Amino acid sequence: MSERIAKFIARSGVCSRRAAEELILQKRITVNGETVVSPAFNVDGSERILLDGEKLPTVETTRLWLYYKPIGLVTTHKDPAGRPTVFDNLPTGLPRVISVGRLDLNSEGLLLLTNNGELSRMLELPKNGWSRRYKVKVHGRISQNKLDSLTGGVTIDGISYGPIKISLDESAAGTNSWLTVTLQEGKNREIRRLMQYVGLDVARLIRLSYGPFQLGGLQKGEVREVPQKVLKEQLGANFKL
Repeated sequence: MSERIAKFIARSGVCSRRAAEELILQKRITVNGETVVSPAFNVDGSERILLDGEKLPTVETTRLWLYYKPIGLVTTHKDPAGRPTVFDNLPTGLPRVISVGRLDLNSEGLLLLTNNGELSRMLELPKNGWSRRYKVKVHGRISQNKLDSLTGGVTIDGISYGPIKISLDESAAGTNSWLTVTLQEGKNREIRRLMQYVGLDVARLIRLSYGPFQLGGLQKGEVREVPQKVLKEQLGANFKL
């Protein structure tokens, strides 16, 4: 059965489908000795497919891991600034993996990792309705009216942010508070920008869950694989493993 070459590359775990399309446009992919110039190219896996002259990894069973990302790591395979990355600090024994979305340098908590770029893309799409839940420590005077103004969505500096859910968990003396924030999309630094918009500074940001997958008792830097049975149950008919 044939499929688009970008999807095939993503399933090999090299990169996401979008990144695979970029590789094709950069003319870095060859099939049976011929350079592929368009993502609208189908393969069935029997071909000799090379990236920069090297054979792609064998397409393996789709796997998913839960990882507690510590503060101080960037979610990228290579950082131009030379900062430590998530992928440089994973436990030994894992295959090549890519992340499902990102957590910025100063955020921590649950990061999903997979060996299938197509699964990563599917889980990131807002239309699939997988919410992300965060525990957020903020500094500043809490205004319930201001928090409520964010729940229906807001535009900041020309960027539109969708509806979110915010609940005030506890309030310490003074200006330190903990919030639980749930959102569907997770744009770059979204929570930090939203909190700043209502006059609050984020002191700590921890992702607790991504869709049905929970941080639970994971310790910082720990990785735990999702059993295949659980993965199939959660993905249902939306994704063929």
